[in-house]
Amino acid sequence: MAIATTSEFWNYRLNGENPTTPEGTNNGTWSLVSGGAGTATNDYWVITNSVYNVQPTTTAYTIFTAIEYTTTPDNATVLLTLDNGTKKVEVKALGQKVQLVGATTVTSDDLDITMSEDDPTPLIMRLTLDADGNARLYLRELIEDDDAQTAYLSVAGASGSGTKSIKWGNTTGNVKWASLYATDTGAFGPDELAPSDLTTDTLLRMGLSVVEALRNSKRTYLKTHLDNSSINYGYDISNAMLSRTMPPFINVMLQRLSSPTFAALGGGRIDQEYDVLIYVTSRGTTYEDAYRQCLNIIGEVFDELYTTTGLNGTTDSLFEYDLELQAKLDDEVTICTHLLTLTYMRRINMRHR
Repeated sequence: MAIATTSEFWNYRLNGENPTTPEGTNNGTWSLVSGGAGTATNDYWVITNSVYNVQPTTTAYTIFTAIEYTTTPDNATVLLTLDNGTKKVEVKALGQKVQLVGATTVTSDDLDITMSEDDPTPLIMRLTLDADGNARLYLRELIEDDDAQTAYLSVAGASGSGTKSIKWGNTTGNVKWASLYATDTGAFGPDELAPSDLTTDTLLRMGLSVVEALRNSKRTYLKTHLDNSSINYGYDISNAMLSRTMPPFINVMLQRLSSPTFAALGGGRIDQEYDVLIYVTSRGTTYEDAYRQCLNIIGEVFDELYTTTGLNGTTDSLFEYDLELQAKLDDEVTICTHLLTLTYMRRINMRHR
């Protein structure tokens, strides 16, 4: 899947209230399909025997939740289900672990869902099912572990029921559901649709989307001199990290976000300005070579983003840029870094929150 667009958002959102009467706008209602109703307790929806359901019309879904066990459900109790009619996947309880069950079954490590360890937090799970029936289960929003190995579970879906559905709940145990978000607009990972709309609007739709645009560019230097591992969001641009990276490389960063005006009374829509910083670093046999190659790369960065992003003058506009070119200051240096700053303005619908 790709980064969620402005028309793709959590259209079902619960934060401990009754699922059949959710709060807020642009927010769908859940149906109780088995058991009795849960109870609202200290901002959690507490379930001992309830299953809730919606029936989407699309074929790719994401469900995100934070839970803890007061009483551990029986093994094989179903917690989450996504079924696009053709393929189905479930998350089942297994003591302090969970299982992702589709055409095959994979089991997580111990997760402390009863929160018995020091400084515990509820278990965050994100289950996705795409239109082809491929499912992923992200635990605590981790994509990779400390060794850069895949941290999520994945299976192909089992045969579907013929009826499309997004289900959640439990029929045994006592489970506290802190929050639950779902969307029927796609199968989104943590880097594609965040729980917070602010995070999605900034880091994902602005920062990571620029990274994605540069990685997909067909321009000469971007295509031939930099692979995907050389174009990254600048989470870490310390000297220690940069010294381990072979030039040329690009780091994209969001430096500033502001909202100079609210486009509608009450803040239903706002205009947001973003400063996107793009550092391009190159090495040459001489500083002149490094400077020229670096400028060629950053020139292609500008051309690519100028022609493919910020093209809608009323809702998404690129309206300012600044380019800083680095001159040689040290006799021994043959590495050059230029900085391009792009300023975007986007009109955001705040009612999706």
